[in-house]
Amino acid sequence: MQQPTPTNNALPLKTSGFQSLAEALDYAAKGTTGVNFYNGRGELATTLDYATLREQAIALAQRLHQLNLSRGSTVALVADTHPEFLTFFFACQYAGLVPVPLPAAVHLGGHEAFVEHLAMMLDDCQAQVAFAPPEYVHFLEEAASGRDLVAVGALADFMSLPAAASLPAPPQSDELAYLQYTSGSTRFPRGTMITQRAVLSNLAGILQYGVQIRRGDRFMSWLPFYHDMGLVGLILGPVVSQLSVDYLGTREFAMRPRLWLSIVSSNRATISFSPPFGYALCARRLRDSDLDRYDLGHWRVAGVGAEMIRSGWLNAFSNRLAPSGFSPQAFMPCYGMAECSLAVSFSPLTQGLDIDYVDADVLAKTKQAKAVDPNGSACRVNEFVNCGRPLPDYQVEIRNDHGEVVNERECGVIFLKGPSLMSGYANNPEATQSALSEDGWLNTGDVGYRAGDALFITGRAKDLLVINGRNIWPQDLEYIAEQQPEVRPEDASAFSVPSEEGSEVAVLVVQCRQTDAFVQARLIERLKDRIQSEFGIACLIELVPLHTLPRTSSGKLSRSGARLDFLKRNALDANGTLSKALLDRGAVAATTADASP
Repeated sequence: MQQPTPTNNALPLKTSGFQSLAEALDYAAKGTTGVNFYNGRGELATTLDYATLREQAIALAQRLHQLNLSRGSTVALVADTHPEFLTFFFACQYAGLVPVPLPAAVHLGGHEAFVEHLAMMLDDCQAQVAFAPPEYVHFLEEAASGRDLVAVGALADFMSLPAAASLPAPPQSDELAYLQYTSGSTRFPRGTMITQRAVLSNLAGILQYGVQIRRGDRFMSWLPFYHDMGLVGLILGPVVSQLSVDYLGTREFAMRPRLWLSIVSSNRATISFSPPFGYALCARRLRDSDLDRYDLGHWRVAGVGAEMIRSGWLNAFSNRLAPSGFSPQAFMPCYGMAECSLAVSFSPLTQGLDIDYVDADVLAKTKQAKAVDPNGSACRVNEFVNCGRPLPDYQVEIRNDHGEVVNERECGVIFLKGPSLMSGYANNPEATQSALSEDGWLNTGDVGYRAGDALFITGRAKDLLVINGRNIWPQDLEYIAEQQPEVRPEDASAFSVPSEEGSEVAVLVVQCRQTDAFVQARLIERLKDRIQSEFGIACLIELVPLHTLPRTSSGKLSRSGARLDFLKRNALDANGTLSKALLDRGAVAATTADASP
């Protein structure tokens, strides 16, 4: 019976000092650890130690080198959770080429939409070569049709090519290691250019100061390989630290999230990360009979990031799994983005969730995060999770609309400066100029505040709703919807649209699991009353069927996409604003003809 790669490794642990990712794999290949792939039944399907991965990557690199591509040419990789992706990614490192992971997410819009998305990305990154695992090759070939690519196909197609007698010179630290596409939650994805030096600097910070890696650690991940947390944190992180990692496909996790816990438990994994919705989904699918099956006491780092952190979802997970030995102190909130390779800040190890309670009305009116006692305060309270201290050598500034650095506990846009920042957006100088200043500061587009040395994230600047002069975070409206019995987590999306009078109107689109018109009507009235009571604003409510709300390639809800879809569904006047009749009605029910009262 096949056994997963071992946890213990006689090779001395090393997390820094590498000049390239290829050099990091060279070192890891001297040990006995590697990667393991599990299928949708939780069975071990493939093992690949780092020595074999290196051997396969070099053999493929020789064939890529024989194509006579210019050094630094881009190679598009459809990044399914598959061992061939790792082979191709590291082959590019040895061949002097730049891999570009592309989403393997047909479910986001069906065949036609997926092919169109791939085609746009092939054009955007100016790919010369494109690879996909066998089940995705026909999508890739369709997307590449009519485009002047040198080679397109599966790994077997490339391995049938003649091999060059030698390899090009090793990558230099200032050369690109890869292009990482952003999630596209607010706009079409942009390819961040990440150098070898940048990603290795970030990985050293993550491993040494974030998770504080130690001999005997083991990773486990279901995150997409094309997402920055999945690629950098859970593919490159294990290689650079010479540790074993277990993979479960993202689709398989979505269908059977308990497999995540089963693999962590059986392999005694110590480090695994997830966006908040992953913990919420897992907790929701657990049965009482499952709890005795898991041993989670060794799970020392349960990282959480990639989107706004909701403490309620995480507390539900830890409370549910307390009988299995999971410790809430394992939670490690963090903050980062593709433009910074991956990570910016980590909360202290073993701290768990540290929640800051602030006066929501003061925050909305003045942008001041005034701390309050959640139990002894009569005001409306917002909760924000401590995302920790920035990694060494990172500078963080919170700036107001005039570009001035604000005081402690004052909200503003987060600006960053550090060694792992991107070089810019590939083939997009305008976007690069708007995000990166000449002196090296990145405008993250995120809003937050500092309290002592801790960083708190409150939302995306582009998502902020300004209604009647009040600053309202969309997640606050979405949270109200998710508290209703007819609605589950991530079944709501809030944004604003212009009215005929020129003002902005709040809209809340809710995936409703009830089709009865009277149940829908009561839900709409309940939501309108709660929002009016808590925020003092009117809100247009639209009920839609399940699976209507769009998601980004990384699985996050896309508010900008939800807004565009809403505008397409509802009548606009000649100026592109909502009709007054619709606003006066105050609700739309798309699950039936019209269930608004």
